[in-house]
Amino acid sequence: MKALQVERSLARFAAARVASGWRPGAGGRYGPLALADIDPPEVPGPGWHLLFPRLSGICGSDLATVDGRSSRWFEPVVSFPFVPGHEVVADTDDGRRVVIEPVLGCEARGVTPPCLACSQGRRRHCENITGGHIAPGLQTGYCEDTGGGWSLALVAHESQLHDVPEALPDEAAVLVEPAACAVHAALTPVAGPTVQAAGSEVAAVVIGAGTLGLCTIAALARLRVGLGQVIAVAKHPHQRRLARQFGATSVVEPGEVRRAVRRSTGGWVHDNGQLSAGAPLVFDCVGSAASLADALAVTAPGGALVLAGMPGPLHVDLTPLWQREISLVGSYTYGPEALAGGRHSFEIAMQLAAELHFEQLLSATYHLDRSADAIAHAAEAGRRGAVKIAFDLRGEKKASIQAKDR
Repeated sequence: MKALQVERSLARFAAARVASGWRPGAGGRYGPLALADIDPPEVPGPGWHLLFPRLSGICGSDLATVDGRSSRWFEPVVSFPFVPGHEVVADTDDGRRVVIEPVLGCEARGVTPPCLACSQGRRRHCENITGGHIAPGLQTGYCEDTGGGWSLALVAHESQLHDVPEALPDEAAVLVEPAACAVHAALTPVAGPTVQAAGSEVAAVVIGAGTLGLCTIAALARLRVGLGQVIAVAKHPHQRRLARQFGATSVVEPGEVRRAVRRSTGGWVHDNGQLSAGAPLVFDCVGSAASLADALAVTAPGGALVLAGMPGPLHVDLTPLWQREISLVGSYTYGPEALAGGRHSFEIAMQLAAELHFEQLLSATYHLDRSADAIAHAAEAGRRGAVKIAFDLRGEKKASIQAKDR
């Protein structure tokens, strides 16, 4: 079957890093990703399904991998060669349409008894992502044995599957996984600030208005009713329009965020540009050195900064984190949400996808044999007026895969 595969090649990863320094996404043409003809993955055992992707999205972590810019932190928890793709809407071998919850926890790995986190539904904190009867991999899309969505077939465990309502189109369903990440970020339980300027109205700042940022804005507006004003930071006109549509009370460009927060808090500015006050809750949905520096600058003393976008190795001055006693909280994937009465992030994301017609966020789709174009488009989505780019596998033949599996 056809699949886009990442090989362990230091030379290819180095070439991708150099090329992407010239143009983001160039790793898709010069890096470790290649279209291959491979055997479909074998079903590992009971409870597993063979899946046939309909659409599979391209996310920031995929781009970092293809461009050779992902953190070396991940090296022990992936297995090569792997097929990327974890934002997936697919058909199962028993006739269901599902989205995949990619984290490979104890249940999928056949680890018994499960670790404490998995027993509580928090697979994102699983202690056994290199254990069990399948190869290491923190998620589907980074595991040699499972395959991924950038192919004609992959395997997934029943515990990873969420059925898609009939009325929800594929184009919205493929956004459910990133939306679930945003829901989890928006519902992160954090303490409020100990110091805030009198008369402040701003409650939250969301930096970044790509897929994750827009979905975080939507989740905040609908799940944390009464939170107060939400300032969105968006670089491009279409992002600013969508941020307002999804619930931001004001939208500013990146260079304006500090002034906007100062105006909203009624605080003042030091001679070096530092703010005396800030927002009690800030979300960095980008994960760059510049976005994290801005986020630290506009977080109130005693406030919380939620890092939702995946960072790489960064050089950032953390002095304000210490001096202002800011809580820095990582937000990774999904699970039962305490602030939503224990409802699962995917359940909530499915409702948001239907209510807000997330299909409008899917800007373009490509076939696998145009992967270099797809990666380049995704890497420059904002500049090109796009939000989400995905691979469309719906026109591919799968009968031969089913026959071989039997």
